[in-house]
Amino acid sequence: MSASIAGQVPGSGGTMIAYQIDGPQGAPWLMMSNSLATDRRIWDPQIRDLTSKYRVVRYDTRGHGDSQAGSAPYNFGHLTEDVHALFEHLQIERADFIGISLGGMTGLAFAMCAPERVGRLVCCDARASAPDAYRGMWEDNIAKLNQRGIAGLVEPTLERWFTPDFMAATKNADTLATVRSMFNATSTVGYEGAARALQNLDMLEGLPSLQCKTLYIVGEADMAAPVAVMQDMADRTPQACLKILPNAAHLSNIEQPDAFNSAIRNFLSL
Repeated sequence: MSASIAGQVPGSGGTMIAYQIDGPQGAPWLMMSNSLATDRRIWDPQIRDLTSKYRVVRYDTRGHGDSQAGSAPYNFGHLTEDVHALFEHLQIERADFIGISLGGMTGLAFAMCAPERVGRLVCCDARASAPDAYRGMWEDNIAKLNQRGIAGLVEPTLERWFTPDFMAATKNADTLATVRSMFNATSTVGYEGAARALQNLDMLEGLPSLQCKTLYIVGEADMAAPVAVMQDMADRTPQACLKILPNAAHLSNIEQPDAFNSAIRNFLSL
């Protein structure tokens, strides 16, 4: 794998968005977008496979990792403008796109507003709408954030992100420590900003307009984006299929990397 290249680009409102490039020069482009309260390191289990064929751009969502936070609240207009800025800065005409959770929703939004820029889309453990219970969950989390700070949200969230077996296994201690470090490094503005965007998620009716081939992936035990929700999304999306990963919850790419990577390889013909 060639040496990584890191940089920053001004996104929506001038907020600086950090990115990292891996993979051979001249290869097709692939962009990867992280979940809420993580950063581009979330894709470490996938990067070796993907850089065998792709020039991979991983970026930190605003308010996460090395990206500036800007001002809360965010909306998906801000998030897609950040992606557009990366395309323009790196002179990418067209790329495949992989996103998980918030990143998957950003991929959906970008594919809807800029269909000519997205080749194939992989949307993982994500939703396309925000029912009342989902909006209320984020209201509760924002209240806890203001009361306890970001650290007060880490453990309850990890219990939803991973299955109990994964959390309990000693062999996963280092992986969980990395996830905790990403979470704790997320700015309060970034967390609340992204949570407000999720509260206003409204893309379900737009799914039939998607023009790209789309793979949806979901962990069978995902409570945030349940299988039934993602099956409905796949049913509404032309040229779409759903892959359900056993023994995985919300961060399925970390909990079951081999099965996740196999699904990606098959879809992208790696």
